[in-house]
Amino acid sequence: MTRKTERCNEHGPDGKPYNSFSDYLWNKYNCRVLKIPINADLSCPNRDGTIAGSGCIFCSEDGSATPGMSGTMPIPDQIERARGNFKRADASTRYIAYFQAYTNTYAPLPRLKELYDLAVGQRDIIGLMIGTRPDCLPDEVLAMVASYARPGFELWLEIGMQTYHDKSLALLRRGHSHGDTAGAVMRAAARGIPVCVHLILGIPEETWGDMMETARTLRGLPVSGVKFHHLHVIRGTGLEEWYRDGRMKPLSQNEYVSLLCDFIERIPPGVLIHRLMGDREETTLVAPRWGLFKGTVHKAIENEFQRRGTCQGFLEDWQGVQQ
Repeated sequence: MTRKTERCNEHGPDGKPYNSFSDYLWNKYNCRVLKIPINADLSCPNRDGTIAGSGCIFCSEDGSATPGMSGTMPIPDQIERARGNFKRADASTRYIAYFQAYTNTYAPLPRLKELYDLAVGQRDIIGLMIGTRPDCLPDEVLAMVASYARPGFELWLEIGMQTYHDKSLALLRRGHSHGDTAGAVMRAAARGIPVCVHLILGIPEETWGDMMETARTLRGLPVSGVKFHHLHVIRGTGLEEWYRDGRMKPLSQNEYVSLLCDFIERIPPGVLIHRLMGDREETTLVAPRWGLFKGTVHKAIENEFQRRGTCQGFLEDWQGVQQ
């Protein structure tokens, strides 16, 4: 038995074959830590005409916000409403203010600081998480984000990388290149800002080798976290048109589980896995419907790692791009 196999069989102190962000938060803060999604009512250069007017092909009108979020509601009210919606939250629960909808660094610097300050100033907020695009991170914004770093405060910058391949970024109508992503990640990390990149598995025309090349590329970037999404079809998006006329076929659950495990085996064990799959409420999800059953999919992922006897980073030194 190899040393890697022995480590995978141990599955770490929390019993998972991957480095779970939720377990990291529990171990670090010794309490339940939940993310409160915030809609700051900002726009996106891929929607307001700066780059394009229709947005990414997979993005709905709510800008990938959590369903039910309202940008017209003041941020303190959004936070208080979210607290009331959480189940099993007790007095020891703490929260991360998560600017999720649209592009949350796409506004004048004073406006951004006003929004962030308002969110982190609410009670029991112990962190700030900012979702954005790689082409909306000028140095002055990064410097301001870095100013929130302090001991005992959870700061994260979420960047929509999606894939390494520029051909796929063009197909998704992202309006930026991988070079933009790499540059933004490097500049953020140089300021001490932990970066979590969003990745999509199942992009049309991407092969297994293409997706594993994206995994290999992560090893050359100072990425601290990864958030995985399966490419799902949301009502009212350009992707729905592709789905209806047969130009894209969503991954099956078995295909996704296998691809995800292949990917996680190839990324460094120290990278935190923030999410294993995307989610969407039933009323707006077109396909695949298995995405509604997150617990079942999570269990299938753990079972697949157990069947293989592998874990995150098992093939970290893998160099090929063909299966």
